[in-house]
Amino acid sequence: MYDLLITNARIIDGTGAAAFHGDVAVQANKIVAVETAEQGGIKAAATRVIDAEGRLLTPGFVDIHTHYDGQVCWDKQVTPSCWHGVTTVVMGNCGVGFAPVHPGTETALVELMESVEDIPGTALHEGIPWGWESFGEYLDSIDTPYTMDIGAQVPHVAVRHYVMGERCYGDATPDDMAQMAAVTRQGLEDGALGFSTSRFYGHLDKRGEFVPGTHAGADEMLAIGDALAEIDHGTIEIISDRLDDDAEQQWIEGLARRTGRPLTVLVSSNVGPGVWDLADRLNAEGLELRPQIGARPASILMSLEGTVNPMRQFPSFSEIKSLPLAERREKLRDPEFRARIMGDTAKVARFADTQKMITAWDRMYVLPTDLSYEPGYEDSIAGVAEAQGIHIREALMNAMADGRPILYLIGDYPGHLEKQRMGIEHQHSVFGLSDGGAHCGVLCDASMPTYMLAYMSRDRSKGPRLGLEFTVHKMTQDTARVYGLNDRGVVAPGYKADLNIIDFEQLSLLDPEMVYDLPAGGKRLIQKARGYVATICNGEVTYENGEHTGAMPGRLVRGHA
Repeated sequence: MYDLLITNARIIDGTGAAAFHGDVAVQANKIVAVETAEQGGIKAAATRVIDAEGRLLTPGFVDIHTHYDGQVCWDKQVTPSCWHGVTTVVMGNCGVGFAPVHPGTETALVELMESVEDIPGTALHEGIPWGWESFGEYLDSIDTPYTMDIGAQVPHVAVRHYVMGERCYGDATPDDMAQMAAVTRQGLEDGALGFSTSRFYGHLDKRGEFVPGTHAGADEMLAIGDALAEIDHGTIEIISDRLDDDAEQQWIEGLARRTGRPLTVLVSSNVGPGVWDLADRLNAEGLELRPQIGARPASILMSLEGTVNPMRQFPSFSEIKSLPLAERREKLRDPEFRARIMGDTAKVARFADTQKMITAWDRMYVLPTDLSYEPGYEDSIAGVAEAQGIHIREALMNAMADGRPILYLIGDYPGHLEKQRMGIEHQHSVFGLSDGGAHCGVLCDASMPTYMLAYMSRDRSKGPRLGLEFTVHKMTQDTARVYGLNDRGVVAPGYKADLNIIDFEQLSLLDPEMVYDLPAGGKRLIQKARGYVATICNGEVTYENGEHTGAMPGRLVRGHA
């Protein structure tokens, strides 16, 4: 007798192969049998039988770019990823995390995470139990039941702070590099899935300084790389805004050759061909360089409750900023108050990037009701004002009063997502950049698996769609392999029983909403979905129709396991 039998499913097995109709049997936490309808299906008893009624059956999704490093301490469901078919997450990206740490210096890591990833520091202070020093001790602390499997990477910023203390913003000495390599190696031996670093000028601490390691030299990175070369597992994740520089590409190539380990570098649709050419060349030689790209450009959502609120540039808004949300929205419709906003001289934001976000009226889009995240000029504040014959500030106040977030797409957005689609379809790219658990006040891209299926593979009309089997492959077997998680991501005997049953025709995103459910009442944007009939992790049904069953079969995944 099987533990679970799923019958009459349209199976997309994660390999990219064509869908087929059939049955899947599960025993303990493994898939033990898959038979097509043509073969007659599986004729056996099971403790539980689920008739999929022709709906999709896919592997559970593997999200390799999250920042749940603190959240896993208090949220064992790992929301919102759990609502989008995700059964494995990898955290510790972009060089930031909470171990190793000298006792008494935890606040420094909290402040770095708060600055870089927009996670409320009060929530982190209250929600994280601390008590560890080494990365291995951190892993032991979070090795608890979850609704999904979690894995972590050794973060460069924390390692640098641990080894160098207040000197961590400066150059490392040979002894510093040797110590960082030793700490990284120990973290990998204790179970880290990889190592991550940030060389991105947008990552600043509270003092406005680049995070530790931003300017780390090639010698430091190669020294740390040697630690990975000596271990039989571990992926290197790099975020850099210098990928078009020859020197940066040379350093990345040197690291790939020296370590022999997989590298994934975060790319935008605006990155030039150099890094893609490098990936072609290295992968042809048997090395692995995987440019990592998301379904949408980097973006933020601006709202009255969000971290970025364009109304704050108008002095009169300060009169109502502390009112309950409903009253603020009502005030934005009041003719007298609107007249004061119209007469205000706008303030200039402290940071140039913020100033651009809140004043680029033709690039600030009222979030489309179809949640395409692929708006046109007609959706912009400028376009709405032009179409309605009203002032731009009136169009802004109307949108904010309606409660519709304002979407700002960072970088060169040409009015469509063709560059994103082409990047995802590149033979060496890997899908990622959900940032689950981070940027709480400005986005919720942890919903990207649903977006990839419902929009990019079904509803898109502004360009070609992604093939459904291809999309599932890019979010399952392909992502899992980058981190050596070769036991999951495929619907076949012997693989982990991480699965989704999806009503593909009904699959859809719900509107983003701000909730105040973090420790200390911290806020975050969440986004739910419709259409997930069941999500299964390690052979147990964890979610049915979006509701948690109470099952917690997920565990910490260690790199050496």
